[in-house]
Amino acid sequence: MAVDMIIIVFLMIAAIFLILAEIFLLPGITIAGIAGALFAIGGVAYAYSISMTTGNITLGASILSFGGIFLWLLRSNSFNRVSLKTDIGSTVTSPRDMDLKVGDEGRTLSRLAPIGKARFNNITVEAKSINGFIDENTPVVIIRIDGYNVIVENKNNINNT
Repeated sequence: MAVDMIIIVFLMIAAIFLILAEIFLLPGITIAGIAGALFAIGGVAYAYSISMTTGNITLGASILSFGGIFLWLLRSNSFNRVSLKTDIGSTVTSPRDMDLKVGDEGRTLSRLAPIGKARFNNITVEAKSINGFIDENTPVVIIRIDGYNVIVENKNNINNT
């Protein structure tokens, strides 16, 4: 009978430890969570195979201990050391707010495949080619500004048409 109790206690402690590690330390559903659930089911099933009373006591004790440890971990400040406390206060500036307008001429700073960097009026923006790839250091013209997207075309293609 003592060996059975040691097995049940080991299974339930392992289950509680693995499930709490899954909740608080490991992102997503991992082997720890699955193993914790299997240990819990196995421990309770093993306890019920011994007797109904042992099974009920094991089930109640495991639920109470898991809940108590869970609440203690939530209320303790031990997770404040590893939690993210930084607020992000930055915003994205629209190309319209940067005084860019249709028809402005500039140069690509990187290859537009079809998105890359371009500079207009000493302002660097992310530009999108309207048709195909545009190589680095190529003159471009703003064709359209859609929200935060600056749509450009190769200046040589505009002059040829």
